[in-house]
Amino acid sequence: MYDVIIDIRKDSPTFLNYIGVELSEENQKMIYVPEGFAHGFQTLTDQAELLYKHTAYYTPGSEGGMRYDEPKVNIQWPLAPIDLSKRDTEADYLTEALEGIEIDSQPQPIINPS
Repeated sequence: MYDVIIDIRKDSPTFLNYIGVELSEENQKMIYVPEGFAHGFQTLTDQAELLYKHTAYYTPGSEGGMRYDEPKVNIQWPLAPIDLSKRDTEADYLTEALEGIEIDSQPQPIINPS
């Protein structure tokens, strides 16, 4: 899996920069995607499994999208993108008016369920 996170925080010095990390069974890496970052991935094999842990319950209609080939980000995918979802192919390109999202700077409490 090639996993990408993109900084979409308003006024961030790294706004629209991304990092990409290869995740595999062999390298045992994982990635944390903090608030204020977009996330995308590309499978590099015919079979892949991806597990997510979220900070909040899913709320339909609350998520956005970004084109996989957004020129303002220019992600260098390891493979030519094929077999794309409808959501990936129909997402809008970013506009010049995009300023990013504001993140609540208040620290969130850590909840220990045990």
